[in-house]
Amino acid sequence: MTYRLGQGTGPLRGVKVVEVAGIGPGPHAATLLADLGADVIRLERPSGPVSPGDRRTDLLTRGRPSVALDLKRPEAVETALTLVAGADVLTEGLRPGAMERLGLGPEPCLTRNPRLVYGRMTGWGQDGPLATTAGHDLNYISLAGALHGLGQTPERPQFPTNLVGDFGGGSTYLVIGVLAALLESRASGRGQVVDAAIVDGTAHLSAMFAGMLASEFSREERGANLLDGGAPFYDVYETADGRHMSVGALEPQFYAVLLEGLGLTGVAPDRDDPDRWPELRALLTRRFRERTQAEWTEVFEGTDACCAPVLPLTDAARHPHLRERQTYVERDGVLQPAPAPRFSRTPATLTTGPTMPGAQTREALEAWGVANVDALLESGAAAEG
Repeated sequence: MTYRLGQGTGPLRGVKVVEVAGIGPGPHAATLLADLGADVIRLERPSGPVSPGDRRTDLLTRGRPSVALDLKRPEAVETALTLVAGADVLTEGLRPGAMERLGLGPEPCLTRNPRLVYGRMTGWGQDGPLATTAGHDLNYISLAGALHGLGQTPERPQFPTNLVGDFGGGSTYLVIGVLAALLESRASGRGQVVDAAIVDGTAHLSAMFAGMLASEFSREERGANLLDGGAPFYDVYETADGRHMSVGALEPQFYAVLLEGLGLTGVAPDRDDPDRWPELRALLTRRFRERTQAEWTEVFEGTDACCAPVLPLTDAARHPHLRERQTYVERDGVLQPAPAPRFSRTPATLTTGPTMPGAQTREALEAWGVANVDALLESGAAAEG
């Protein structure tokens, strides 16, 4: 597919983003922007950054061209600054100080383009005692206070891969910050730096729990609170075939529907008496084990019982509700989530799939107005994949 500007159809069509490639939340943020229609150009080493899996199925590189630049060479840095001059946004996810050492820190970029929104994605933030130290999602959410309460076993916390930190408190908050700063920039004519730290975003995600803790409605114990499995009517139960159903019947009217479907109306102990919760949990555990997941799904689907099957991703994509909404789509033989959220007038669409390092170096640089592409390729400052 030939690359051209303006391929996106979402609400960010016309917004130009320079992405300095990294791993994890940085690329995920760029994917979000590309999915929503922005023209993102990905700058990376000819070999690409270190990332797990096959690059051909790396969905965090979809929707944008890859340009291979050796940013240790001054010609490549000048090329990056040329791109910045015509961009609205730059995103990067390197350790604090790395972009400055390359000559691409906020000062030279904002000097070249005073309206630029400069988005920085890190785990610890741009300052503070830990700013320059290594870390990963698990470390960030543990220090931010989120990991301690995750899971239902008192013995040890349990973590949901890297969803809470990297993508919840990280890339999502970077995109929020970039879009807010972009809106302000278009009003003021001045850009600014967005410091998106996973520890900050994860702490912000914990706002509701912090309030519940302050009101003494919750305790800092695993499996002891309303939303962490402490209540038997908000938990996960095993079925006869070793699968599971999620139960979230918090409100009394939904709980009544749950009991009706389970055949326990008038039988279950008083749920408003916490002293009887162990008895209620044991009853629900026994009852769910009497039928398979498919059988319980047939009982509860379409009702207000707030009871749903726990599905692996591939099964989720086949569920009638998600299939009708096309929440997951198949592109180039790869099952993947569709762009989100939805827009009534400017719907987002997938443009291109994952890109190999440097696969669009020439055409993307030329499309962005870089004039000396041949010289860059001949000198080795740029490379084609």
